[in-house]
Amino acid sequence: MVETVSLYRAPTTPVDADDLADWLRDRIDAEVRVRGRLLGAVGDDDLPEELAAGRVTDPYERATGNTMLGIVRYEERALDDPERAGGVVYDGQAVQRALNARLPDEQGLDHLHVPLLDRVIGTWGDHDGRWHKRVAVLGQPALVSVPGLYEAPAKPETYYEAKSKHALMTGDAPPREVLEAEIEGDFLVADDPRTTEALKGYVLAAVDCLETGTAFCDDERCRLYDAHRQPGVVRAQLREPPFCARHAERYG
Repeated sequence: MVETVSLYRAPTTPVDADDLADWLRDRIDAEVRVRGRLLGAVGDDDLPEELAAGRVTDPYERATGNTMLGIVRYEERALDDPERAGGVVYDGQAVQRALNARLPDEQGLDHLHVPLLDRVIGTWGDHDGRWHKRVAVLGQPALVSVPGLYEAPAKPETYYEAKSKHALMTGDAPPREVLEAEIEGDFLVADDPRTTEALKGYVLAAVDCLETGTAFCDDERCRLYDAHRQPGVVRAQLREPPFCARHAERYG
């Protein structure tokens, strides 16, 4: 049984951790704490190299890591100044292992740690031999990637059709901002004002996974559903009803 949840801020993102915590308190029988940025709090001499070792360097290559001195120095600077971070995908399970060894409190399953991250995380797909960006990697700690919310789920087909059309006509890829402004559809963009609301289900899924041993829900209308496409994220997280019947009984 989860007795305590520690939720860690991601200050360079638009997420309101206090709002997330209040929402969670209304749905679970556990103490919910809000703490500062976990990566900044647990950074030590070894963490930059471990993060460098977890970098995904090729989307179709299982092996990760580039621990050359310049890359490690970059990770050191990004830990001190998170505004510097970006453009890198990390093995979510490698990051999870690194943080698990540095959790500030007891690491038992009665105290769940949920860091909101300003990094993009992914998991390897044995079924298709490639890396996939993820919004969340559940476990202890449960990682929730804010940029992953925008980047991991695929956008509507019209987005990719417009991108291809623009490339054929101009020979260049259109700026992301142009596409996001022109394409109608249900998808979230960087710094979206709906970010906090959209992440609530992922944080609750982290608690549910630890308590039930089940990762996510199969019902695409439930907030505990792990949608692989942006319209699915909008439907699960931002539309009624908030939960399937089973999870409504537990959390509604």
